[in-house]
Amino acid sequence: MAENKTAPHSFVKDGIYYFVRRVPKDLQHHYTSPKISFSLRTRAASVATSRALRAAQQLDEHWYFLRINDCDLPGKHMLRLAQNTNAAHNMAISSAAAADTVKLSEAVGIYLRLKGQGRPVTFHRAAERSCGYVIDVCGDKDITAYSKADANAFRDSLIERGLAGSSMTRVIGTVRSVFNFVAAEVGLDITNPFGKVYYDRNAGVEDREPLTLKAIRTLQSECRKLDDDLRWLVALVSDTGMRLAEAAGLSVEDLKLDDPIPHVVVRERPWRRLKTAGSSRVVPLVGEALWAAQRIHDSAKDSEFAFPRYNKNGQTNANSASAALNKWVKPYVSGKATMHGFRHSMRDRLRAVECPADIVDQIGGWQTEGVGHGYGRGYPLSVLSKWMGKVASEPRLCRILCPGVVALR
Repeated sequence: MAENKTAPHSFVKDGIYYFVRRVPKDLQHHYTSPKISFSLRTRAASVATSRALRAAQQLDEHWYFLRINDCDLPGKHMLRLAQNTNAAHNMAISSAAAADTVKLSEAVGIYLRLKGQGRPVTFHRAAERSCGYVIDVCGDKDITAYSKADANAFRDSLIERGLAGSSMTRVIGTVRSVFNFVAAEVGLDITNPFGKVYYDRNAGVEDREPLTLKAIRTLQSECRKLDDDLRWLVALVSDTGMRLAEAAGLSVEDLKLDDPIPHVVVRERPWRRLKTAGSSRVVPLVGEALWAAQRIHDSAKDSEFAFPRYNKNGQTNANSASAALNKWVKPYVSGKATMHGFRHSMRDRLRAVECPADIVDQIGGWQTEGVGHGYGRGYPLSVLSKWMGKVASEPRLCRILCPGVVALR
Protein backbone atom coordinates (compact mmCIF):
# COMPACT_ATOMS: atom_id res chain seq x y z
CA MET A 1 0.00 0.00 0.00
CA ALA A 2 1.44 3.37 -1.05
CA GLU A 3 2.42 5.73 1.76
CA ASN A 4 0.86 9.19 1.78
CA LYS A 5 3.41 10.81 4.06
CA THR A 6 5.40 13.68 2.60
CA ALA A 7 9.14 13.87 3.22
CA PRO A 8 10.64 17.32 3.88
CA HIS A 9 12.58 19.09 1.09
CA SER A 10 11.29 16.60 -1.48
CA PHE A 11 8.86 15.86 -4.25
CA VAL A 12 7.70 12.62 -5.86
CA LYS A 13 8.15 11.77 -9.54
CA ASP A 14 7.09 8.38 -10.93
CA GLY A 15 6.92 7.08 -7.35
CA ILE A 16 10.54 8.07 -6.59
CA TYR A 17 11.37 10.72 -3.99
CA TYR A 18 13.63 13.60 -5.08
CA PHE A 19 15.41 16.06 -2.83
CA VAL A 20 14.96 19.73 -3.75
CA ARG A 21 16.11 22.90 -2.06
CA ARG A 22 16.69 26.44 -3.25
CA VAL A 23 20.10 28.00 -2.82
CA PRO A 24 19.96 31.15 -0.62
CA LYS A 25 20.30 34.32 -2.69
CA ASP A 26 23.46 35.42 -0.90
CA LEU A 27 25.16 32.15 -1.86
CA GLN A 28 23.93 31.69 -5.43
CA HIS A 29 27.21 33.04 -6.84
CA HIS A 30 28.81 29.81 -5.60
CA TYR A 31 26.48 27.66 -7.72
CA THR A 32 25.65 27.15 -11.39
CA SER A 33 21.93 26.74 -10.61
CA PRO A 34 19.61 28.45 -8.10
CA LYS A 35 18.20 25.07 -7.09
CA ILE A 36 19.70 21.78 -5.86
CA SER A 37 17.81 18.66 -6.87
CA PHE A 38 18.68 14.97 -7.01
CA SER A 39 17.09 11.55 -6.59
CA LEU A 40 16.83 10.12 -3.07
CA ARG A 41 16.64 6.65 -4.69
CA THR A 42 13.70 5.39 -2.65
CA ARG A 43 9.94 4.99 -2.82
CA ALA A 44 9.53 4.89 0.96
CA ALA A 45 8.58 8.13 2.70
CA SER A 46 10.41 7.17 5.90
CA VAL A 47 13.68 6.51 4.08
CA ALA A 48 13.23 9.65 1.99
CA THR A 49 12.68 11.70 5.15
CA SER A 50 15.89 10.42 6.72
CA ARG A 51 17.96 11.05 3.60
CA ALA A 52 16.42 14.45 2.92
CA LEU A 53 17.02 15.67 6.49
CA ARG A 54 20.62 14.46 6.36
CA ALA A 55 21.19 16.21 3.03
CA ALA A 56 19.56 19.40 4.34
CA GLN A 57 21.76 19.32 7.44
CA GLN A 58 24.88 18.91 5.32
CA LEU A 59 23.82 21.84 3.16
CA ASP A 60 23.15 24.02 6.20
CA GLU A 61 26.65 23.28 7.53
CA HIS A 62 28.23 23.96 4.16
CA TRP A 63 26.29 27.19 3.68
CA TYR A 64 27.41 28.33 7.12
CA PHE A 65 30.99 27.68 6.07
CA LEU A 66 30.48 29.64 2.84
CA ARG A 67 28.95 32.59 4.68
CA ILE A 68 31.82 32.66 7.16
CA ASN A 69 34.35 32.74 4.33
CA ASP A 70 32.38 35.35 2.41
CA CYS A 71 32.63 37.71 5.38
CA ASP A 72 35.33 40.37 5.54
CA LEU A 73 37.60 38.37 7.83
CA PRO A 74 41.07 39.57 8.85
CA GLY A 75 43.64 37.77 6.72
CA LYS A 76 41.02 36.56 4.28
CA HIS A 77 43.43 37.14 1.41
CA MET A 78 45.60 34.34 2.78
CA LEU A 79 42.86 31.71 2.71
CA ARG A 80 43.17 28.86 0.20
CA LEU A 81 39.86 29.46 -1.56
CA ALA A 82 39.17 29.07 -5.27
CA GLN A 83 38.10 32.63 -6.07
CA ASN A 84 37.81 33.93 -9.61
CA THR A 85 40.88 36.18 -9.63
CA ASN A 86 44.38 35.68 -10.98
CA ALA A 87 45.93 36.68 -7.66
CA ALA A 88 43.89 34.10 -5.78
CA HIS A 89 44.78 31.57 -8.46
CA ASN A 90 48.51 32.14 -8.06
CA MET A 91 48.17 32.05 -4.30
CA ALA A 92 46.22 28.76 -4.47
CA ILE A 93 48.89 27.18 -6.62
CA SER A 94 51.80 28.39 -4.50
CA SER A 95 49.98 27.40 -1.32
CA ALA A 96 49.20 23.97 -2.74
CA ALA A 97 52.77 23.54 -3.92
CA ALA A 98 54.11 24.55 -0.51
CA ALA A 99 51.86 22.02 1.17
CA ASP A 100 52.64 19.52 -1.61
CA THR A 101 48.94 18.78 -1.84
CA VAL A 102 45.64 20.19 -3.08
CA LYS A 103 42.05 19.14 -2.49
CA LEU A 104 39.91 18.00 -5.40
CA SER A 105 37.51 20.94 -5.02
CA GLU A 106 40.50 23.29 -5.26
CA ALA A 107 41.86 21.32 -8.19
CA VAL A 108 38.65 21.93 -10.12
CA GLY A 109 39.00 25.66 -9.50
CA ILE A 110 42.60 25.67 -10.77
CA TYR A 111 41.66 23.56 -13.80
CA LEU A 112 38.75 25.78 -14.84
CA ARG A 113 40.64 29.00 -14.22
CA LEU A 114 43.45 27.98 -16.55
CA LYS A 115 41.74 25.76 -19.11
CA GLY A 116 38.24 27.22 -18.90
CA GLN A 117 39.07 30.62 -20.40
CA GLY A 118 36.83 31.19 -23.38
CA ARG A 119 35.28 27.73 -23.09
CA PRO A 120 31.49 27.28 -23.09
CA VAL A 121 29.49 26.86 -19.91
CA THR A 122 29.11 23.15 -20.72
CA PHE A 123 32.88 22.69 -20.28
CA HIS A 124 32.70 24.18 -16.79
CA ARG A 125 29.62 22.17 -15.86
CA ALA A 126 31.22 18.92 -17.05
CA ALA A 127 34.28 19.43 -14.84
CA GLU A 128 32.22 20.49 -11.83
CA ARG A 129 29.68 17.70 -12.25
CA SER A 130 32.20 14.91 -12.89
CA CYS A 131 34.46 15.82 -9.98
CA GLY A 132 31.36 16.44 -7.86
CA TYR A 133 30.44 12.78 -8.41
CA VAL A 134 33.87 11.79 -7.06
CA ILE A 135 33.43 14.00 -3.99
CA ASP A 136 29.94 12.56 -3.37
CA VAL A 137 31.32 9.01 -3.38
CA CYS A 138 34.85 9.36 -1.98
CA GLY A 139 34.87 12.72 -0.22
CA ASP A 140 36.80 15.93 -0.92
CA LYS A 141 40.35 14.73 -0.28
CA ASP A 142 43.84 15.74 -1.31
CA ILE A 143 44.39 14.52 -4.84
CA THR A 144 47.37 12.52 -3.53
CA ALA A 145 45.08 10.68 -1.11
CA TYR A 146 42.76 9.10 -3.70
CA SER A 147 43.44 5.40 -4.25
CA LYS A 148 42.55 2.78 -6.83
CA ALA A 149 39.82 1.61 -4.49
CA ASP A 150 38.33 5.12 -4.63
CA ALA A 151 38.46 5.07 -8.43
CA ASN A 152 36.75 1.68 -8.54
CA ALA A 153 34.08 2.84 -6.08
CA PHE A 154 33.52 5.87 -8.28
CA ARG A 155 33.16 3.63 -11.33
CA ASP A 156 30.66 1.40 -9.51
CA SER A 157 28.59 4.43 -8.54
CA LEU A 158 28.40 5.52 -12.20
CA ILE A 159 27.22 2.06 -13.18
CA GLU A 160 24.56 2.22 -10.44
CA ARG A 161 23.40 5.53 -11.87
CA GLY A 162 22.70 3.70 -15.12
CA LEU A 163 25.24 5.60 -17.23
CA ALA A 164 26.08 4.13 -20.62
CA GLY A 165 29.68 3.21 -21.41
CA SER A 166 30.13 6.30 -23.60
CA SER A 167 28.89 8.58 -20.80
CA MET A 168 31.20 6.91 -18.30
CA THR A 169 34.10 7.50 -20.69
CA ARG A 170 33.36 11.24 -20.76
CA VAL A 171 32.94 11.53 -16.97
CA ILE A 172 36.01 9.48 -16.03
CA GLY A 173 38.03 11.20 -18.76
CA THR A 174 37.17 14.61 -17.32
CA VAL A 175 38.21 13.54 -13.80
CA ARG A 176 41.42 12.08 -15.17
CA SER A 177 42.19 15.33 -17.01
CA VAL A 178 41.67 17.42 -13.86
CA PHE A 179 44.03 15.20 -11.87
CA ASN A 180 46.72 15.16 -14.55
CA PHE A 181 46.57 18.89 -15.25
CA VAL A 182 46.59 20.08 -11.64
CA ALA A 183 49.27 17.59 -10.56
CA ALA A 184 51.53 18.95 -13.30
CA GLU A 185 50.58 22.54 -12.48
CA VAL A 186 51.48 22.34 -8.80
CA GLY A 187 54.43 20.00 -9.30
CA LEU A 188 53.06 16.78 -7.81
CA ASP A 189 54.47 13.44 -8.92
CA ILE A 190 51.52 11.08 -8.59
CA THR A 191 50.07 8.05 -10.32
CA ASN A 192 46.58 8.98 -11.42
CA PRO A 193 44.21 6.40 -9.83
CA PHE A 194 41.59 7.22 -12.49
CA GLY A 195 44.02 6.46 -15.31
CA LYS A 196 43.23 2.81 -15.99
CA VAL A 197 39.76 2.19 -14.64
CA TYR A 198 38.13 -0.84 -16.27
CA TYR A 199 34.48 -0.79 -17.38
CA ASP A 200 32.51 -1.97 -20.37
CA ARG A 201 32.73 0.94 -22.80
CA ASN A 202 30.03 -0.59 -25.00
CA ALA A 203 27.48 -1.08 -22.21
CA GLY A 204 24.21 0.59 -23.13
CA VAL A 205 25.73 2.11 -26.27
CA GLU A 206 23.49 1.88 -29.33
CA ASP A 207 24.76 2.21 -32.87
CA ARG A 208 23.47 5.28 -34.65
CA GLU A 209 21.57 4.22 -37.74
CA PRO A 210 21.91 6.03 -41.06
CA LEU A 211 18.64 7.06 -42.70
CA THR A 212 17.59 5.21 -45.84
CA LEU A 213 17.47 7.29 -49.00
CA LYS A 214 13.74 6.66 -49.14
CA ALA A 215 13.32 8.22 -45.69
CA ILE A 216 15.54 11.14 -46.67
CA ARG A 217 13.51 11.87 -49.79
CA THR A 218 10.25 11.59 -47.86
CA LEU A 219 11.47 14.01 -45.18
CA GLN A 220 12.76 16.44 -47.80
CA SER A 221 9.36 16.39 -49.50
CA GLU A 222 7.63 17.12 -46.18
CA CYS A 223 10.07 20.00 -45.59
CA ARG A 224 8.98 21.57 -48.85
CA LYS A 225 5.32 21.23 -47.88
CA LEU A 226 5.62 22.76 -44.40
CA ASP A 227 8.24 25.33 -45.45
CA ASP A 228 9.15 26.82 -42.06
CA ASP A 229 12.41 27.42 -40.19
CA LEU A 230 12.41 24.00 -38.51
CA ARG A 231 12.03 22.26 -41.85
CA TRP A 232 14.74 24.49 -43.40
CA LEU A 233 17.10 23.22 -40.72
CA VAL A 234 16.22 19.60 -41.51
CA ALA A 235 16.66 20.17 -45.25
CA LEU A 236 19.98 21.95 -44.72
CA VAL A 237 21.36 19.06 -42.68
CA SER A 238 19.95 16.41 -45.04
CA ASP A 239 22.03 17.44 -48.08
CA THR A 240 25.17 18.73 -46.35
CA GLY A 241 25.81 16.11 -43.63
CA MET A 242 26.53 18.85 -41.11
CA ARG A 243 26.18 18.18 -37.41
CA LEU A 244 22.91 19.60 -36.11
CA ALA A 245 24.75 21.98 -33.76
CA GLU A 246 26.86 23.25 -36.66
CA ALA A 247 23.79 24.03 -38.74
CA ALA A 248 21.72 25.47 -35.88
CA GLY A 249 24.53 27.90 -34.99
CA LEU A 250 25.01 29.31 -38.49
CA SER A 251 24.77 33.02 -39.12
CA VAL A 252 23.08 34.28 -42.29
CA GLU A 253 26.44 35.46 -43.61
CA ASP A 254 27.77 31.89 -43.40
CA LEU A 255 25.47 31.01 -46.31
CA LYS A 256 27.32 32.13 -49.44
CA LEU A 257 24.59 32.13 -52.11
CA ASP A 258 26.09 34.82 -54.33
CA ASP A 259 29.30 32.86 -54.85
CA PRO A 260 29.74 31.12 -58.24
CA ILE A 261 29.53 27.89 -56.25
CA PRO A 262 26.96 28.34 -53.46
CA HIS A 263 28.31 26.98 -50.20
CA VAL A 264 28.12 27.18 -46.42
CA VAL A 265 31.06 28.14 -44.22
CA VAL A 266 31.28 26.06 -41.04
CA ARG A 267 33.50 27.93 -38.57
CA GLU A 268 33.97 28.64 -34.89
CA ARG A 269 31.60 31.25 -33.51
CA PRO A 270 31.41 32.94 -30.07
CA TRP A 271 27.98 31.39 -29.55
CA ARG A 272 28.83 27.93 -30.94
CA ARG A 273 32.10 26.02 -30.78
CA LEU A 274 33.05 23.25 -33.18
CA LYS A 275 33.61 19.68 -32.08
CA THR A 276 37.15 19.46 -33.49
CA ALA A 277 39.64 21.71 -35.23
CA GLY A 278 39.04 19.76 -38.45
CA SER A 279 35.34 20.59 -38.32
CA SER A 280 36.06 24.04 -39.76
CA ARG A 281 35.31 23.70 -43.48
CA VAL A 282 33.20 24.76 -46.47
CA VAL A 283 30.42 22.55 -47.83
CA PRO A 284 28.82 23.07 -51.26
CA LEU A 285 25.08 23.75 -51.17
CA VAL A 286 23.18 21.38 -53.44
CA GLY A 287 19.71 19.89 -53.66
CA GLU A 288 17.42 20.57 -50.71
CA ALA A 289 20.21 22.25 -48.74
CA LEU A 290 20.44 24.94 -51.43
CA TRP A 291 16.66 25.42 -51.33
CA ALA A 292 16.75 25.75 -47.52
CA ALA A 293 19.58 28.28 -47.66
CA GLN A 294 17.64 30.37 -50.18
CA ARG A 295 14.52 30.31 -47.98
CA ILE A 296 16.62 31.40 -44.97
CA HIS A 297 18.06 34.32 -46.95
CA ASP A 298 14.63 35.33 -48.26
CA SER A 299 13.16 35.31 -44.74
CA ALA A 300 16.07 36.93 -42.89
CA LYS A 301 15.02 40.12 -41.13
CA ASP A 302 16.60 41.67 -38.06
CA SER A 303 18.58 38.70 -36.73
CA GLU A 304 22.12 37.78 -37.76
CA PHE A 305 21.31 34.12 -37.11
CA ALA A 306 20.03 31.67 -39.68
CA PHE A 307 17.91 30.08 -36.92
CA PRO A 308 17.17 32.77 -34.29
CA ARG A 309 14.97 30.52 -32.14
CA TYR A 310 17.99 28.36 -31.28
CA ASN A 311 20.45 31.20 -30.67
CA LYS A 312 19.61 33.24 -27.60
CA ASN A 313 21.62 34.62 -24.69
CA GLY A 314 24.86 34.25 -26.63
CA GLN A 315 24.65 30.48 -27.04
CA THR A 316 23.34 27.95 -29.56
CA ASN A 317 20.84 25.59 -27.97
CA ALA A 318 21.48 22.49 -30.05
CA ASN A 319 19.80 20.22 -27.49
CA SER A 320 16.51 22.03 -27.96
CA ALA A 321 16.81 21.71 -31.72
CA SER A 322 17.63 18.01 -31.43
CA ALA A 323 14.63 17.29 -29.19
CA ALA A 324 12.16 19.13 -31.44
CA LEU A 325 13.43 17.73 -34.74
CA ASN A 326 13.95 14.15 -33.55
CA LYS A 327 10.33 14.13 -32.44
CA TRP A 328 9.22 15.37 -35.86
CA VAL A 329 11.28 12.92 -37.94
CA LYS A 330 10.43 9.87 -35.81
CA PRO A 331 7.25 8.85 -37.73
CA TYR A 332 9.18 8.89 -41.00
CA VAL A 333 12.21 6.81 -40.01
CA SER A 334 12.72 3.22 -38.96
CA GLY A 335 14.23 1.88 -35.78
CA LYS A 336 16.12 4.34 -33.62
CA ALA A 337 17.32 6.66 -36.37
CA THR A 338 17.62 10.35 -35.44
CA MET A 339 18.65 13.65 -36.99
CA HIS A 340 22.27 12.54 -36.65
CA GLY A 341 21.42 9.75 -39.08
CA PHE A 342 21.59 12.30 -41.91
CA ARG A 343 25.32 12.64 -41.21
CA HIS A 344 25.88 8.90 -41.34
CA SER A 345 23.80 8.69 -44.50
CA MET A 346 25.86 11.39 -46.21
CA ARG A 347 28.94 9.22 -45.85
CA ASP A 348 27.08 6.29 -47.43
CA ARG A 349 25.75 8.49 -50.22
CA LEU A 350 29.24 9.74 -51.02
CA ARG A 351 30.56 6.17 -51.01
CA ALA A 352 27.78 5.20 -53.43
CA VAL A 353 29.06 7.66 -56.05
CA GLU A 354 32.61 6.36 -55.43
CA CYS A 355 33.84 9.61 -53.90
CA PRO A 356 37.47 9.32 -52.66
CA ALA A 357 37.69 8.83 -48.91
CA ASP A 358 39.78 11.94 -48.22
CA ILE A 359 37.23 14.11 -50.06
CA VAL A 360 34.48 12.48 -48.00
CA ASP A 361 36.40 13.39 -44.85
CA GLN A 362 36.86 17.00 -45.96
CA ILE A 363 33.16 17.43 -46.76
CA GLY A 364 32.08 15.97 -43.42
CA GLY A 365 34.83 17.47 -41.29
CA TRP A 366 36.11 14.03 -40.31
CA GLN A 367 39.78 13.44 -39.53
CA THR A 368 41.78 11.72 -42.25
CA GLU A 369 44.50 9.39 -40.99
CA GLY A 370 48.08 10.05 -42.03
CA VAL A 371 50.58 12.87 -41.52
CA GLY A 372 50.46 13.98 -45.16
CA HIS A 373 46.78 14.87 -44.94
CA GLY A 374 47.63 17.65 -42.52
CA TYR A 375 49.55 19.56 -45.19
CA GLY A 376 48.03 22.07 -47.59
CA ARG A 377 44.54 23.54 -47.72
CA GLY A 378 42.69 20.54 -49.02
CA TYR A 379 40.58 20.15 -52.14
CA PRO A 380 39.18 23.29 -53.84
CA LEU A 381 35.49 24.04 -53.61
CA SER A 382 34.97 23.11 -57.26
CA VAL A 383 36.07 19.51 -56.59
CA LEU A 384 33.84 19.23 -53.52
CA SER A 385 30.93 20.63 -55.52
CA LYS A 386 31.39 18.01 -58.25
CA TRP A 387 30.97 15.14 -55.81
CA MET A 388 28.14 16.76 -53.82
CA GLY A 389 26.34 17.39 -57.10
CA LYS A 390 26.53 13.67 -57.87
CA VAL A 391 25.05 12.88 -54.45
CA ALA A 392 22.13 15.26 -54.98
CA SER A 393 21.28 14.20 -58.54
CA GLU A 394 22.52 10.67 -59.16
CA PRO A 395 19.39 8.50 -59.77
CA ARG A 396 21.26 5.22 -59.20
CA LEU A 397 21.67 6.10 -55.54
CA CYS A 398 18.14 4.92 -54.93
CA ARG A 399 18.82 1.65 -56.72
CA ILE A 400 21.89 1.17 -54.53
CA LEU A 401 20.58 2.35 -51.16
CA CYS A 402 16.88 1.54 -51.45
CA PRO A 403 16.00 -0.74 -54.40
CA GLY A 404 12.57 -0.24 -55.94
CA VAL A 405 12.29 3.43 -54.93
CA VAL A 406 12.39 6.14 -57.59
CA ALA A 407 14.70 9.02 -56.66
CA LEU A 408 13.11 12.42 -56.18
CA ARG A 409 14.92 15.28 -57.93
